[in-house]
Amino acid sequence: MPHQIERFIRDVPDFPKPGILFKDITPLLQSPEGLALSIQRLAEVVDPDSYDIICGIESRGFIFGTPLALQLNKGFVPIRKPGKLPWKTESESYELEYGTDMLQIHVDALEGNPRVLLVDDLLATGGTMAAAINLVRKVGGTPVACAFVLELSFLPGREKLGDVPAHSLLTV
Repeated sequence: MPHQIERFIRDVPDFPKPGILFKDITPLLQSPEGLALSIQRLAEVVDPDSYDIICGIESRGFIFGTPLALQLNKGFVPIRKPGKLPWKTESESYELEYGTDMLQIHVDALEGNPRVLLVDDLLATGGTMAAAINLVRKVGGTPVACAFVLELSFLPGREKLGDVPAHSLLTV
């Protein structure tokens, strides 16, 4: 079944720099069939009864996490870049290839210790998702799994997620 998703992923050679083969999900998003298939498959990779709410990471995690939450009758919590959330926030910094970045979540987003599914489009080095997992824990949630559309298995992303299982629709 992964090949069904794969046919909507475009290879872009030498982007963003020479020697890199970029996996472009734009055709997947442009296709009603591809987008619906990806949401359907994300709904199947983790048992919906195992989590209470979905957190998506800005910005592509919003694209997949919000319709998934709607389909499964779950709430959705955005995890955003700094300065984008209007209420009191908790922050988590993480390492990039050159420098650092930060994610934020509302301090009251996960009251009552809900079980959380974290969603993003891509698992590469794992730094962004590891920061999101830490944020969820800081504000009282329990991360039960991560779901991705695409995983770059030649990078050490899974290692950074610790004890939180990762599920990908397509692994390259």
